Amino acid sequence: MEDQLILVDIFDRQTGTGKKLAVHQKGRLHRAFSVFVYRGNEMLLQKRSSEKYHSGGLWTNACCSHPRQGEELAGAVERRRREELGIELPVKELYSFVYRAQFENGLTEYEYDHVFLGEYEGDVLLNEEEASEIRWVDMDRLAEDLWEHPEQYTAWFLIAAPQVLRALRR
Repeated sequence: MEDQLILVDIFDRQTGTGKKLAVHQKGRLHRAFSVFVYRGNEMLLQKRSSEKYHSGGLWTNACCSHPRQGEELAGAVERRRREELGIELPVKELYSFVYRAQFENGLTEYEYDHVFLGEYEGDVLLNEEEASEIRWVDMDRLAEDLWEHPEQYTAWFLIAAPQVLRALRR
């Protein structure tokens, strides 16, 4: 069964729901989240599976998805961390932002994205349906790579990562 996403206005107030594919075909603004995971001076990245409906083969944050209709944001974040990475960790919301990106396959991400951050030291269990690789990357090297090779990263990661890196340097 296809997920029902939560449609929102620019203030993140729910305006309705929609089927995942239709929402992305029509470019409707919807609620989403991105989870960043770090240990020491390293950030966990995943390379999106080439089978994903967009941005396949690009590097991005540890976990990202959408809460389902009737699901609280915190519960959705916990569910997807377990599904994508097999990990449990406390996270805190850093900030949120709205972005819009169109893809070559005709789909559009128009998201009100809530950014979460957590520290984790254990093993990660890669869900190969979601990601083809995971890796820990030195944050200084990541900052350089975002500047030198932005084409290797997802649209939302390019927006969110600099603010997350800045918050971790404080």
